[in-house]
Amino acid sequence: MSTPPSGWHEAATSPFAPAGLSFTPVSRGLAKVRLISTAIWLGLPLVALVVLAVIFPGWWWAIPIGVLVVLLGWLGWLIPRQVAAIGYAERDEDLLIRKGILFRQLTVVPYGRMQYVDVQAGPLDRWAKVAKVQLHTASAATDASIPGLPPEEASRLRDRLSERGEARLAGL
Repeated sequence: MSTPPSGWHEAATSPFAPAGLSFTPVSRGLAKVRLISTAIWLGLPLVALVVLAVIFPGWWWAIPIGVLVVLLGWLGWLIPRQVAAIGYAERDEDLLIRKGILFRQLTVVPYGRMQYVDVQAGPLDRWAKVAKVQLHTASAATDASIPGLPPEEASRLRDRLSERGEARLAGL
């Protein structure tokens, strides 16, 4: 039984923690991917600002540089906590996906509504040994995804969800 991440304190009657249900956490490799992506997207402007500050000296460069440094630090603290809050649970009739720390989300995807299941991994994902399982349902607005799964688990989950989806559709 997996334990919820720190900060995920829910009563048994909470809509985000159904009683008797254990959520499987995603890989910590997802935190690496997100931290590296964040460092690239915020680090490049930071380097550019530092170079400009050296070329054109002035005290006011400290303001945008400071903002980017604080933002990088805050995201470095936040991203691992966000990743720790992501999890999924398989039940007999549906799949539950939870996300979020402050703004929590619990998505319930009935197997009978699934049309197909997709597994995706970019170069950085493959380096960190993670993949994303994308669930496509009968309603485009309710598509759900589980990021940060080890490739073997993503493949197993894709096959299992496809089987369960086909079995539920056959009964319609």
